[in-house]
Amino acid sequence: MNTMLFLGNMGGGEWIWVLVIVLLLFGGKKIPELMRGLGRGVREFNDAKDNVRSEIEKGMKESDSEKKS
Repeated sequence: MNTMLFLGNMGGGEWIWVLVIVLLLFGGKKIPELMRGLGRGVREFNDAKDNVRSEIEKGMKESDSEKKS
């Protein structure tokens, strides 16, 4: 919980320092690869979330149709 409060209170200057440190740690060549991997992970998460949502909605529709019968 305290970590979330810390991240919420970060201003522009703090984010710049974080980006500079990340650049120094990973180097300019690794950052695009890192961001590409992050993008794939977010895309896979969203696909899984949509699949779960559609399965739940499908189950609810089947349940409603069984109750009407």
